[in-house]
This record gives sequence, C-alpha cells and structure tokens, in this order.
Amino acid sequence: MLVKDYMTRHPILVDTSRRVVEAQRLMAESKVGHLPVVADGKRLLGMVSRAALSLRPEQLEGLSFWDLTDYMARLTVGRVMTPLSDIHTISPSSTLEEAADLMIAGHVTALPVVEEGGVVVGIITQTDLMVELRNLLGAIEPGWRVVLRVPDREGEFRKIMLALATSNWGVMAMGCVRSPRHPGFWDVLVKVRYCEREELVAELKKIAGQEIIDIRETTSYTER
Repeated sequence: MLVKDYMTRHPILVDTSRRVVEAQRLMAESKVGHLPVVADGKRLLGMVSRAALSLRPEQLEGLSFWDLTDYMARLTVGRVMTPLSDIHTISPSSTLEEAADLMIAGHVTALPVVEEGGVVVGIITQTDLMVELRNLLGAIEPGWRVVLRVPDREGEFRKIMLALATSNWGVMAMGCVRSPRHPGFWDVLVKVRYCEREELVAELKKIAGQEIIDIRETTSYTER
C-alpha cells in the first residue's frame, strides 16, 4: 500500500499572491483543510491550513471595521503559509506506514506529496489514512469481528489460519498489534463471514493458549 494509491491527486494549489479570503473560500467550497502553496507551475513553496488562515485576537487589536476590511483585502497566502523548510513532504512511492510515521512525528494532519524537483503531485491526509485503516480491517463489510489474544511465540498465527481454513468461512480481513497492556501477547483481529456466531466461537476456542477477548457482529458501517 503506497501513498500514490491513496493520496488525493491534483489537489487545489495556490500561489503566494493569492489573497487569504480567496484561499478561505476555496477551502470551504472544496471541503479541504490544507492547500499546497506553489510557484513556477507546481514547485512546492509551503503549505497553508485553515488554522493559519484564521486571524488571532492580537492581530485584531486596535483595528476598526474599515482597517480590518483593508487588512484582510491585502493579506496574502505568502504571509501566513508554513514555509517549505518547516513542513514534511513525502514521495508517491513511500508506504502508508511512512506517511503515518511522519504525521505522528511532525504533529501534522496532512503531507504534500512531491516528486523530484519538489513538484506537487498530490496530498495525503490523516483522513485518508483512517479510511484505509477502516478498509484494511474490513470495517465496511458485514460479518463477525473477532479479537484474539495470542502469545508472542512461533506458530500461533498458523493455528488461527488452520482453524479458519478448515472451516471454509470467508475471511475478509486480518490485523495484529502488540497487546497494549499485556506484554508478551498480540491482539489479532479477524473479520469473518458465512458462519454463525456459535460455530465461530466453538472453533476458535479449540485453539490452545489463545483467548477470545471480543466478538461482535458489524453491519452498520458506511462506505466512503
């Protein structure tokens, strides 16, 4: 899963001379929270967010209505953007994991996607990653969502695969993470269909050393 497959292609771009009020209108109309700022076609210069376009109270002190109107009319994106030196970018060939790691490390919710020469080819956001996480875990598919707590030792995942394969059920998704509060264990999520709850529980309980910690039917997620 690479950034190029999940990013928004051809994002709305603005230049440094674009007025802030126009950028705000573009964001509102397009329902986006970030605009890459470019020059010379699509060469990235920086990024502007909704927060950056919002005036702080101290900026309004002492301004009359007419002063404020004039100030806003003259205020440009170039004066409020975050410059290229202070933002994180990512390549279209990078993985989604790398994108998530950059967002976490930089405390940001969006990354401009650039090719060689700093040319903007897309943007990937926190929402894009959450949508893919939802899809990766089969959340939009109806079925049984089971979480097993599994010891961190060789062969445990194979036991789950054998149990599911011999039962001829439909497996839509699987994922695992280290158990957050139980060192030495993994929490394995499996999304299964074409079975009844009772037979699924009965089969998984046969796996020695593993514990079902949650099982529920999911039917109400909305597809994007």
